[in-house]
Amino acid sequence: MTNSSGLGALVRDRLPFLRWSTIRMGFGLGSVLRTGQVGDGREQALLEHVLATTTAGDSGSVLAAIDDFARNRSLLMNVGDEKGLILDNAIERAEPMLLLELGAYCGYSAVRTGRAMPAGARLVSVEASAANAEIARAVVEHAGFADRITVVVGMIGDGGATMRHLAIEHDFGPGAVDFVFIDHLKTAYLPDLKSILAASWLHPGTVVVADNVRIPGAPGYRRYMREHEGSSWRTTEHKTHLEYQSLVADLVLESEYLG
Repeated sequence: MTNSSGLGALVRDRLPFLRWSTIRMGFGLGSVLRTGQVGDGREQALLEHVLATTTAGDSGSVLAAIDDFARNRSLLMNVGDEKGLILDNAIERAEPMLLLELGAYCGYSAVRTGRAMPAGARLVSVEASAANAEIARAVVEHAGFADRITVVVGMIGDGGATMRHLAIEHDFGPGAVDFVFIDHLKTAYLPDLKSILAASWLHPGTVVVADNVRIPGAPGYRRYMREHEGSSWRTTEHKTHLEYQSLVADLVLESEYLG
């Protein structure tokens, strides 16, 4: 390894905040909150990269291409490869048949879920940004999961429209949902979970996995799970790292609903 390539690897892995794409993401925080995208075109560039460098139907190569893009070109708001293994393992343990994702972004976690969920299972991913949803659908289709994964534009907290759509069009109802992955606006984690609980969509044994509970942080959600530990929920806190680097710690919560 040359000195320059070694320095580049150090910056990517241990000094991620020195990467221009990370700095640019910080400047684009307002755009992220308004539109769900950083504002420099990286999401569309990712789709073009996936379509140009991977074979249709090869979901493993799609994930590898997204990971490579996020590590070496532009940082992405994906769950990433390290935390993705936590998600994979949780799905494989739960063996869910109807799954709900809150926050599709560019489709990375949906593809991971498609690979891990049992034959015959279905995932519905809810994404607030129409532009992100379009990219996620294209990534999911290219990975070979269009028949099992549906990306819906909406928000759980939109006054009921999205939840009515899920109930009418996708058979969400009392006790129907086996698995939920939460990775969208951090302040919406707990309100959205409570809305889902109020609709009685969960059943004893439903598993809810939440990303980024430490960074950027969802303290209210974490506090709620701690307060209800052993009564309504049984939670494992997975200590891990923020996506695509090994310096900044993060938490993924895996919670089983007890009823």
